[in-house]
Amino acid sequence: MSAPPDSLDPVRAELLRAARADADALLERARADADAVLREARATADAVLARAQELGAADAAAGAARERVHAAQDAWAAQLAARGEVYDALRDAVRAGVRRALARDPAARSAVTAAARAALGPRARVTATVAGGVTAESPGRRVDLSADALADRALERLGVRAETLWEPS
Repeated sequence: MSAPPDSLDPVRAELLRAARADADALLERARADADAVLREARATADAVLARAQELGAADAAAGAARERVHAAQDAWAAQLAARGEVYDALRDAVRAGVRRALARDPAARSAVTAAARAALGPRARVTATVAGGVTAESPGRRVDLSADALADRALERLGVRAETLWEPS
């Protein structure tokens, strides 16, 4: 014998079908939501990566700019040091030349002595220096016409024209 049909079977079947339809719809919405969340997460990750790349490129550019500035400063410092060495060598050579000229030429020595007396008067005390030239003193006044002082004054009169020594021809 079979069990008599239950009058609630059609209701149960309809409830089961409705529950399955609701579950399928819920599952479909969950899948759609998951896909949307995943797309949004990927978009956010792509944006974060792009921003990180921009920031990295900006940092690299700033670092490169700093390096260029340091390189330019180092080059300028080296150039100034080289100019200083050239100027020092020139000053040493000019001083040596003036010393030699005063040592070899009695007329040059006499001219320096006369210039000292002309600057301070005939009563000035004129003293020969070891390296050549003279110094002269009178009350409250002093003149240095030593070989080194004469050479230094000659170089000072060159002024900025001395820079032509290290400029390209």
